[in-house]
Order: sequence, then C-alpha cells, then structure tokens
Amino acid sequence: MRVLITGATGLIGSKLSELCRAEGIKVNYLTTSKSKISREEDYQGFYWDPKSQKIEAGCLDGVKTIVHLAGASIAEPWTNSYKRKIIESRTKTASLLFKTLKENPNQVENFISASAIGVYPSSLEKLYFEDDPKTADNFVGEVVRKWEASADEFESLGLDVAKIRVGLVLAEDGGMLEKIKKPISLNMGAALGSGKQWQSWIHIRDLAGIFLYAIKNELTGTYNAVAPNPVTNKELTHELARQMGKTVWMPNVPKFALKTLLGEMSQIVLSSQLVSSKKIEELGYNFEYTNLSRALGDLT
Repeated sequence: MRVLITGATGLIGSKLSELCRAEGIKVNYLTTSKSKISREEDYQGFYWDPKSQKIEAGCLDGVKTIVHLAGASIAEPWTNSYKRKIIESRTKTASLLFKTLKENPNQVENFISASAIGVYPSSLEKLYFEDDPKTADNFVGEVVRKWEASADEFESLGLDVAKIRVGLVLAEDGGMLEKIKKPISLNMGAALGSGKQWQSWIHIRDLAGIFLYAIKNELTGTYNAVAPNPVTNKELTHELARQMGKTVWMPNVPKFALKTLLGEMSQIVLSSQLVSSKKIEELGYNFEYTNLSRALGDLT
C-alpha cells in the first residue's frame, strides 16, 4: 500500500511517515523544498508549488490514500496577510490536489484531512462531540469551516473523506508544549486567564496513530483526535512544572494582558474546548497515552 502525505516533514507528518513505514506502508510526500526530496523505495518526495499550481508528475503513482496535513502554523502573529496565508495554505493546497486528481488517471480511494477542535465554541461546561452543529464565531472557527469544506469537495470525485480534528498536540520538539515549557523553565510559569479553560490534549504518537488507524481502516466522517482525559490550563501548567522540577508561584496571567500582548490571537490560549474521544475509541483505537502525567513524563 502507498499513501501520499502533504506536510510530511512537519510535526505530525514526520511521525506519521515513520509509523507508516514501520507498518510496511510506502510513503509519497509533497514538499515545497527541493532539498527535502528523498528517493528511497518506501519514501519518495515530490516537489509542488501551490502558489503557481505546480505539482510533480508521478506523485499519485500507486497511491490509494491521500493524507492532507499541510498548513501554516496558527501560532504566528495574525496580521491580515498572515491570516490569509493560514487559510490558503490549507484550502489552496487542497484545491491543487483536487485538480490533480480530476485531471490525471489515479487509483486514489480515500482522502484524509487534518482539522482542529478550535471549530467548537468556547465553553467551560459543554462536552463536544463530532456531530455538534455549532461552530466557533471567531477566526479559528472560520479557518476550520473553510478547511473542512475543502476536504468535503473530494466526495464529488467519488472518494471517501475523513476529517481528523486535532487537539492540543504534546510533542518533544515543536507544538504548543515547547512554548509552554519556556516560561516554566525560567521559573516564570503561570496559568493563563482564569486557568479554568479546558485543554483537550493529545500525545504526538497517539495523534499519528489515529491518522494511521484512519488509513488502515479506511475511515470516513469526522473524528476528534484528543486523549480521553482533558485537563484545565491550570492543571496542565502545574503538572508540567512538577515534571520539570519547577514550581508555579506567579499569579495567573490576566485575560486583559493576554489580549494586549497577543491581540486576536489570544483566543488560542483563552478558548475552552472540552472534547470527547468516544467516537474514535468505539471504532477500536486504543490510546497509548490516556492521562497527562504519563504523556508529559514521556516528553520531558
């Protein structure tokens, strides 16, 4: 079996590629950097330039499933131009894949797209499931709506489509954990805002594992990729400090200070999403990391 992965050299894609190859699944991947192209038998790189709508021939050869992980980080200053980049890096890349499939003979049957739990409105009480019709009335909500709509387009080509809504990713290098660790390492860690906002987290290995599970089981529909036991921001901060041998002595960073510092982007750290993992578990996925303490212990 061979898959085509976009964003394969990123945080999630590199781990997924590793798991696929360990399972005997061959990986084709698309990259905008020619220096990152490899030509191993089970790991072949192909150049693409979504801005000019160019994509290297042969990237679809033997491919059954496409996994779309490409997308600019949302953890950069939200200027108007960068906000456009966040959306277009997800939707225009999908459009190029759609055009390529439509215009070229291929054997692709499944399209799996990353998404985000930021689609759910912020709430301290509500537990969100995949079928909840309400979406967040903010920029992240807009990003996810357009992101998922671009994935749904592939159904018109007769493909089965799955959307994986990713939670707060805990990884050794990169992701949100790296940013949270910095102030704690300087003994300046503090909960953000009220500290009561829910953080539905997931260990990078389980996240890649869910994408692999979707590939192997040809999943369709929408799935939350979060661990079974979400925590509050305060709990996350204190547990991470404990694992690092540090103490949290500073008062919470006030909401107004975060809004002054981060502007509209403060919604990333202040939003509260209590999200259920029940659907993917009922389909048979077994989490390796179900509680925060063990997950952080593996990464710190």
